[in-house]
Amino acid sequence: MNSIQSKSKKNSHHKWFNNRKYASLGPVENLEQYVRSDWWKRIFNSLYLKTDGDVVNDQKITAQEVTLFLKILELNPNENILDLCCGQGRHTIELNRRGFKNVFGLDQSSYLIQKARTVVKKEHLPAKFKEGDARKLPYPTDMFDVVMILGNSFGYFESIKDDSKVLKEVLRVLNPLGKIFLDLADGEYLKKYFQKRSWEWVDTKYFVCRERSLSQDQQRLISREVITDAEKGVIADQFYAERLYNKEQIKELLKLVGFKKIQFHGEITPNSQRNQDLGMMKRRILVSAVVEKEWSEVKLKKKKQIRNVVVILGDPKKSDIIKPNSKFDDDDFYTIDKLKSSLRDLINYRFIYLDNHDSLILELTNLKNKIDFVFNLCDEGYINDARKELHIPALLEILGLPYTGAGPQCLAFCYDKSLVRGIAKEMGIPVAEGIYIKQEDIKYDLGFDFPVIVKPNFGDSSFGITKNSVARSSEDLINAITEIREKFGYDKPILIEEFLTGNDISVGIIGNPPDYYQVSIIEEDYSSLPEDLPKICGYEAKWLSDSVYRKITSIPAQIDDEIKNYIIDSCLKLFKRLECRDYCRFDWRLDSKGIPKLLEINPNPGWCWDGHLAKMSEIEGISYKDMLFAILQATEKRIGLQLVNGA
Repeated sequence: MNSIQSKSKKNSHHKWFNNRKYASLGPVENLEQYVRSDWWKRIFNSLYLKTDGDVVNDQKITAQEVTLFLKILELNPNENILDLCCGQGRHTIELNRRGFKNVFGLDQSSYLIQKARTVVKKEHLPAKFKEGDARKLPYPTDMFDVVMILGNSFGYFESIKDDSKVLKEVLRVLNPLGKIFLDLADGEYLKKYFQKRSWEWVDTKYFVCRERSLSQDQQRLISREVITDAEKGVIADQFYAERLYNKEQIKELLKLVGFKKIQFHGEITPNSQRNQDLGMMKRRILVSAVVEKEWSEVKLKKKKQIRNVVVILGDPKKSDIIKPNSKFDDDDFYTIDKLKSSLRDLINYRFIYLDNHDSLILELTNLKNKIDFVFNLCDEGYINDARKELHIPALLEILGLPYTGAGPQCLAFCYDKSLVRGIAKEMGIPVAEGIYIKQEDIKYDLGFDFPVIVKPNFGDSSFGITKNSVARSSEDLINAITEIREKFGYDKPILIEEFLTGNDISVGIIGNPPDYYQVSIIEEDYSSLPEDLPKICGYEAKWLSDSVYRKITSIPAQIDDEIKNYIIDSCLKLFKRLECRDYCRFDWRLDSKGIPKLLEINPNPGWCWDGHLAKMSEIEGISYKDMLFAILQATEKRIGLQLVNGA
């Protein structure tokens, strides 16, 4: 290495979720041509809670609406109620606060559902929220006494057939004589009186300009919002549409689907304190209808089955360069014993353990028709080679054996830290400044300031990352690279990133979209470390029992709700984009200005009893045994096995 050039950042502006600049389309003649058929998948985020906050974030308005709805429907606190297209759960939560315990909320927005879950967790409320599509409800037939679609959340789809699908699903999940209650835009009124153009200040920082027009068939109102940050400029230019039903049209649609006793209950207009453009919320009609049907046939429950599950582990007889002394030690065998003890307590399961990689293919072939699926816990990789972690699921797919966790493509993507950085940046998710250097590189330009952290581009379990990996000068940087190359024997590309000094965050997810079982968020507590040591959770913390880094503890994340929700929402998007499955962990860190940046994604994260996923679960009140059971159940649901009561 002949020289290392370090430049100060050219731009101190941090592009973060609601501060990012967008290119505006400028004048548009035909708004309708810019409306995506699935616009509703993208628009309900933190900006929605700002632009529509004068209604949807006004607790007084929500309380007034719930009081009116309860009077109309004459509900009692013991009824099962579904708040469909619930957004951030404002009506669901208000019902909880009034003593209604059996209230469920469903919405397609990961961001809004996480907001709802945060509130009910904080207030210890019983509401149950799910992420899902209103056209295919994840609930059994004849489950609810009442289904409500409130706050103008009906009519988003491009086709009226999709609106019918929603109503048919509502009819299915309602009990005989159950009720549907709709609070939807007054289409007849809006066709006549919609504002073609308007603008308003959301607060002292944001203002929004709106354009509206009727669709070519005159059946939908097309809207455009250009949202501007007074300092940063345009941060969103978005289009959406809503079908305009008048009373006769919605009555006919309800009749067509099969509802009876259709009644209208007047109109409502929210008392917005901003007193500016209410848009689609300006005037809404209230309508109820009743289901007249027979109870569905009760299917006898199948006799509980024993699940035969193969557990694949690392090979304790082979070397493993990640471990101290390159071999399994007493701590590893204790960890495996803890795993087996916990799995032994799961009823309705029979586990077979395979850890001899020399005979693994033959043993799996012989067991192929005798097991239900594989619990893949071989995060060491085939023959304990981390680069061959993907070989195990690839082998299982060749053999036709279903298995827990990520597939080979996901593992390949996430093993490459630089590739993950690129995917995140493509999705608009912030990452630390960094550069990628190959083995032969002897001169490179950092392009950002010290301190930096040096890490292997390929690898996991903090391999190669020690206290010496944090470099505060050119000399430190040379030494850090030398240590990775010589001490750890790593001869592949290296990643150099800005060293972030804020909260060190991990997010754990168990389950699969749209219905995640558990989403947890923690941070590392470095208060026990001496001041002169870099605050990292690296190799020493995970593998060296006599290191001061073993004093690091994990605690609930100490960050505000807006940042927390943004991080979780980004993780859910990355989970889907990278095709993670069943369980995953995401590592983030805040910079000195409090802006969160993604560091790594860990599909099939460490499963051990004292690992980060187990710590997250413990903080959530979930035992190690139940964490393992949740992973198994997530897999069973994904591959189509009937769930069993195994805890």
